[in-house]
Amino acid sequence: MLTGKQTRYLRSLAHHLDPIFQVGKGGVNNHLIRHIEEALEVRELIKVTVLNNSGEDRKEVGTQLAEKSKAELVQVIGKIIVLYKESRDQKKIQLPN
Repeated sequence: MLTGKQTRYLRSLAHHLDPIFQVGKGGVNNHLIRHIEEALEVRELIKVTVLNNSGEDRKEVGTQLAEKSKAELVQVIGKIIVLYKESRDQKKIQLPN
């Protein structure tokens, strides 16, 4: 579980990132989860866009993605979801205490 200070720090890092995944009509599926897990292992912090044709609630999609990929939901703002998961092998982000 992230503290408020850690969440703010991660949000500041994510500000300059571009979304690398999109959730569309297909919604959250195993294929998407597997790719998100792989990206989190390499990058630790990613953005995901929820498209307008998704039809699902954005906060609910963010919660599902975080639970299924075992990541932390940093932020859901508008149609953008920010996820964080500490890498086992390629740790790049040092969280504040």
